[in-house]
Amino acid sequence: MKFISILLLSFIISSCSEPPLQAPVTPAIAKSVPENWKQFQHRRSQEINKHIIGNKIAYDRFADFPVSQTNGVPYLLLKLLPIVSPEYWPDDENFLSVIGLFKDERHPAYPIARGIGFTGLSRPLDKPVVDRASFTCGGCHIGRVRKDDGEVVYLDGGINAEFNVIGFRKRMVETFDALTAGNKSKAEKDRVLVTKFLDALEWIEKKRPGYFYNNYIFEDREFDTAYEKQQIELFRQQAAEIIPAYSDRIRQVYSGWQVLVEKNYSEIKKTMMTAFPGTEDAIGFNSVDAYINFNKKPLLSLFSRLALAGEAGVSDIMAVWDQQKRNPRWNESKDDLIDGGGQWNGHIPLLIYKNIAAQLTLGVDNIDIGVSAFSEQLLEELPAPAYPFDVDITLAKKGRDLFNEHCVACHRDNNGKVYKNIGTDFGRAKIAGKLITTAAVNGFTDVCSAKTTIVMYGKQVQPCAGYRGVSLVDKEHFAMTKPDRHDGYNALPLVGIWAQAPYLHNGAIPTIYHLLMPETRPDMFIKSQLFYDQEKLGFAWQEQIKDNEGYQFDTRQGGPVSNKGHDKDIEMNGITYRLNWNGDEDSVNAIIEYMKTL
Repeated sequence: MKFISILLLSFIISSCSEPPLQAPVTPAIAKSVPENWKQFQHRRSQEINKHIIGNKIAYDRFADFPVSQTNGVPYLLLKLLPIVSPEYWPDDENFLSVIGLFKDERHPAYPIARGIGFTGLSRPLDKPVVDRASFTCGGCHIGRVRKDDGEVVYLDGGINAEFNVIGFRKRMVETFDALTAGNKSKAEKDRVLVTKFLDALEWIEKKRPGYFYNNYIFEDREFDTAYEKQQIELFRQQAAEIIPAYSDRIRQVYSGWQVLVEKNYSEIKKTMMTAFPGTEDAIGFNSVDAYINFNKKPLLSLFSRLALAGEAGVSDIMAVWDQQKRNPRWNESKDDLIDGGGQWNGHIPLLIYKNIAAQLTLGVDNIDIGVSAFSEQLLEELPAPAYPFDVDITLAKKGRDLFNEHCVACHRDNNGKVYKNIGTDFGRAKIAGKLITTAAVNGFTDVCSAKTTIVMYGKQVQPCAGYRGVSLVDKEHFAMTKPDRHDGYNALPLVGIWAQAPYLHNGAIPTIYHLLMPETRPDMFIKSQLFYDQEKLGFAWQEQIKDNEGYQFDTRQGGPVSNKGHDKDIEMNGITYRLNWNGDEDSVNAIIEYMKTL
């Protein structure tokens, strides 16, 4: 991966200090409460639909395009998994539900789960090649909530709290191990794998024509019988090469993850080898790719562990809607960025590079920059969904006054300040150290420099050439800023905060009620359910695990998943802001009611 094209031993980062991105100087005022909640819900739904329809090309690429046009798992291999290994990939309506990907009811003709894209959608079709599959932006960032009557509401730009990237890799390795059990040599294992997948291919081709592509039509591309037949023949011809190659790759990746886990997650090693649905260690995983590539080179293999991230940085997937409320602005002299943050600690200020970083996290070698560029366009002004339940407007107005007094000074739009004194585990804030930052700046700008050209809407564009009318030539350092600029956590704007549960960067607190009332925080709760706790503001957390929905989350396992923090009042500029509301349930209920409207 381009991320690791750095001179690990010879490149030295300057230790010169840079000032952190700053918060706006204008006073922060909490937004008003809508007078009619039903009307507001309807209006917000219309705004979202209008935005998506008006940006349909960008939305399709965000939701369905693979993050690479050339790399990933062979698509036919992926779809054959429930045939060759139903014990690991149950052959039901959606075999990928076991890793948290779902069939989107709004898109019934799509031939696989939402969150998987195949290269036939995006690659040039001038010559036949085997389709590859990889995750899409929508895999992480299209979520769901279930209303009391069972209706599912989709959250475009939200969080797929069920998706488990590491769980997918683990299950793939287990699948290949099970299929080759009893065979000793690699040659034997490879031969068995190829035979089993080809046998499954022959069976499904006869039994279920159209199984792979469902005669899907996208824009001017038809994945009909002829297309499917061509892909089947290509797969047959290349199976002896591409099946073992993919098996080797996924094993390398998962083995590298194990080394990182042993280094940074010794307290919760067993858990992290499967990881948590809805969470990721994005920077850590990128460093695993560096570790793998260093091990391929004899002179560098001795230093491969140095390429691994030095901190445990597991964190929840973030909502990505309404990015304009996070994105920074240029200062008056146009040489520095102010008034904006991003991720949990704001280390990547520009949206295009946030998107590129997210694509690299998904483990392909050659990402599609177009996906990042279209996603940037879509997400800049994509509205957050309105809270889908009722709101007590009178109580919400009382909560607004309290929020205005104690919360909005930090949780304002475009606040670039990072906070060190909130008591949460600091690993995620520290993970992008000097070496990682150097790697990222070189890797990101190698992938997309100011000169990189792609085609959007039939025109040549340079997505990394500028930002808000200012050239990025000689401004490569903004691809990831130096560690002293983000040595803490952002207080993010809380737009759509109701849908971003659980809370803290590591998702260790199930509801806003528990966040504001630290003494009530449960040590264990059910995470990643789709039903909702309207009283405490968060997804259902006390429900029993049913239909494989949700899992038990134990915050006592170690620092990276600790539920401590945001639990003590803080003082800034002579003003005390209340974070601990223990014993004041009336105020907490009012704040919760207001936060439903954000």
